[in-house]
Amino acid sequence: MSTSRRKPSKDGLLLTKTAPTLKFWNDCADPEDIQALWAHPAVNKEWTAAGEKPGQKVHMSRTFEGPACITETEMKAIAEIIIGRYFTKIDPAMVCAIAEIESARNPLAYRWEESVQEASTGLMQTLQSTAEWLAKDIGYQAYSVDWTSSMLYRPFVSVYFGCAYLKWLSTYDGKRRSEEFMVRGYNGGPKGATNKITLVYWNKYLVAKQNLYMKSDLVAPPVIHNPSVVSHGTQVEGTSTKPKPWPRAKSSNAPLAVVHPQEGCLYYAEKPRVDPVKEWTFWEEKCSQEDLDYMWKHSIVKKEWTRAGEKRGRVRFSRDTKLRPFLTVAELQAIAENIIARFFTYRGINPGMLYALSEISSNRLLHGMDGQNGIMGLSFETAMWLYRDMGYKSYKLKVNDDLTKPFVSMYFGAAYVCFLSHHGNRPRSDEFVVRGYKGGVDAVDDPETMSFWVQYLEAKSHFRLQPRKGDGSCCIQ
Repeated sequence: MSTSRRKPSKDGLLLTKTAPTLKFWNDCADPEDIQALWAHPAVNKEWTAAGEKPGQKVHMSRTFEGPACITETEMKAIAEIIIGRYFTKIDPAMVCAIAEIESARNPLAYRWEESVQEASTGLMQTLQSTAEWLAKDIGYQAYSVDWTSSMLYRPFVSVYFGCAYLKWLSTYDGKRRSEEFMVRGYNGGPKGATNKITLVYWNKYLVAKQNLYMKSDLVAPPVIHNPSVVSHGTQVEGTSTKPKPWPRAKSSNAPLAVVHPQEGCLYYAEKPRVDPVKEWTFWEEKCSQEDLDYMWKHSIVKKEWTRAGEKRGRVRFSRDTKLRPFLTVAELQAIAENIIARFFTYRGINPGMLYALSEISSNRLLHGMDGQNGIMGLSFETAMWLYRDMGYKSYKLKVNDDLTKPFVSMYFGAAYVCFLSHHGNRPRSDEFVVRGYKGGVDAVDDPETMSFWVQYLEAKSHFRLQPRKGDGSCCIQ
């Protein structure tokens, strides 16, 4: 939330960095709220697939680094439940997008706001003084809040007060306000809604909201607002208690943390299901022995594969909930490093650009998306032109399916970036390269490629370098 909204009251107690340790939903939500989540079809399906059972404690999902996180399905459900109960004319997508850029859906997010000497906390990064003002002065008291506790770390409470503040902004000064005013006001207060500083926040919001629509297959159906529809032990019609296959499974009786590829969260399964071999795609089918040997020598990939129980000669691709094979961030980074080191060392290409292009072009899906094959989202016609006319022949290209091979797709993606970066025999900016990658050199000024450029900047911002043990190279987290 804002760093300039409302200063803390003299008698208000500030939240500290000491946040509750969230292992179960029962630690941070009232029984009726948990029941409402079970009544939400998409959440019910997600929890059931993860091995959760009504009437028992429900595990919180976790990020790769370990902290608790709210899945996109859970976040949308909470927004719908809160809005359905207490508010009207607030878009759940607005709430979800704000939570994404404020806290990355981390319910324990904490940020000290130096200008007001107070901390923003929780999913919606609410200032305690703002929540206290909304409750005492404006009358939003659906949740009884003990201001000496860490109630704003509770997802339903945080979303409730975030929505309350958005509702207040929507009619600020007696006028009906636009979506842009509400979002920028959420960041900088009503007086900052027209300040150029909040324009950056507005652009981030547009990207986050667009990404929600791009992942529409993850969006939950309308919420059932009557918690009595589902009682403990009762299954919602249309859902299944049969667990979905997981990206990778180990032989163990202990609960496993399983990675969701697009959300970067972990789900817990009591007994992971091992799928038939025929359902898996193997690395040996998609790359040469030389390239596979390199992957095993890459320290981060080797560690990741070993921990997943993979063995030489039979390495499985990770899969999403639709059983589509995809590359992990570590695998993508390793391939980008290898291709650049072998073929494009002096061309000025960096792994961060290739990572971001792959992320927004294919979501790292092995077979690509939107009709384009491969992890780099490059058309077969463009790749064949690079192969035949431009002389990029280090990897053979004969049929469309060749681009579903990660090293091949990365090679031709890097080749196209190299071509664009020196188009017209002069150095080109990153914006020219990225927008040209999307629509060709004749479309670098088109509005469609501008949207692609904005998405690229967002993806690139998540690219972080970290030294790799032993060889001084880096990895993406």
